[in-house]
Amino acid sequence: MSDKTVPFTLAQLEQIEKTYPTPFHLYDERGIRANVRRLKDAFAWNPGFKEYFAVKACPNPFLMKILKEEGLGMDCSSLPELLLSQQVGVTGEGIMFTSNDTPADEFVKAKALGAVINLDDLTHIPFLEACAGLPGLVCLRYNPGPLKGGNAIIGNPEQAKYGFTREQLFEGYRLLKGKGVKRFGLHTMVASNELNPQYFIGTAEILFDLVADLSREVGITFEFVNIGGGIGIPYRPEQQAVDLECVSRGVRKAYEERLLAKGHPAIKLYMECGRMITGPYGFLVSRVRHIKKTYKNYAGLDACMANLMRPALYGAYHHISVPAKAGLPCDTLYDVTGSLCENNDKFAIDRLLPKLAAGDLLVIHDAGAHGHAMGFQYNGKLRSAELLLREDGRVVQIRRAETPADYFATLDFEAVASFKV
Repeated sequence: MSDKTVPFTLAQLEQIEKTYPTPFHLYDERGIRANVRRLKDAFAWNPGFKEYFAVKACPNPFLMKILKEEGLGMDCSSLPELLLSQQVGVTGEGIMFTSNDTPADEFVKAKALGAVINLDDLTHIPFLEACAGLPGLVCLRYNPGPLKGGNAIIGNPEQAKYGFTREQLFEGYRLLKGKGVKRFGLHTMVASNELNPQYFIGTAEILFDLVADLSREVGITFEFVNIGGGIGIPYRPEQQAVDLECVSRGVRKAYEERLLAKGHPAIKLYMECGRMITGPYGFLVSRVRHIKKTYKNYAGLDACMANLMRPALYGAYHHISVPAKAGLPCDTLYDVTGSLCENNDKFAIDRLLPKLAAGDLLVIHDAGAHGHAMGFQYNGKLRSAELLLREDGRVVQIRRAETPADYFATLDFEAVASFKV
């Protein structure tokens, strides 16, 4: 069972709201830091272990700066993510650049920053060489096809657009070796929000076996293996968090038996988690705006799917608590909705909650990853502020709420006024 508690009181939320009106995202610095340290401690047996935070999960430079201080690198997949990493002082091999269908300017920037470039396709080798030149260290992304299952978020590997086949990897590394590249890495990412520890152990076993085969047949030595991210979080109260120590023990056993025992030199182990780093430590705080009763009971919030898209996009579960009514029975069935003109703008469907009234404060849990980051402006809805609960109890704004001026920033109303129809 996962404990769906919060690191703040109702009184604190009401005090915060006096300065920052709802809805807002609130992150827990203490929780994030402690979580990062648990992951690093679990894999401390590997001297080169490094976690590259998946910036896409929560691209806020304040949080990225905290994670940098904790020793994390940044996993980037776009030009703005590269620029954010540079802005907080993460450059060089502190950046893992993993993208697909990549434009030339992103390769150029990644190369200029000295990032580890992780290629998604065989044709990207000559493309990178032509637009930016090949770096001294190159990583290739493996798609294991039928060897691994996937899930609804990332898809089954055979149907996913990502990565090289096994045969293409051998061709790719031979090509890179022939072009003078001396340093190599191998990567895969085949799951998202996975809770079974054995999944990650099995992935590591596949990669370590592949490294041994590639090293022997191509005549190269690998510096690192990036086993990807995808470690899930227990969104539902009845779910268990992934046992990091269990994953670590299994990966270490595979590492020793499938690499070291076969004579391969010690190799660095990398991961690229995002969700499990910040996800459980972010909360979307919102107030009930209206209660509507027709064929169902509807609790309409001042937040909408522009603030948290996952329930609408994936049918994902996010726990909802009502701080002022924590001791009351959850005996009333609601659809918890936003105000977007789309019927799937719902945070919960048929959810048992305490009897709600307009003005009630709600906390939507586990919104610290793929929450604010997936926001959008459809229907003229504006994204909310992001706040940080510091370790000393202070609350600081780390991104202001959007305004209509932001929504109109790319339009030229003077040109509209003079436009002839």
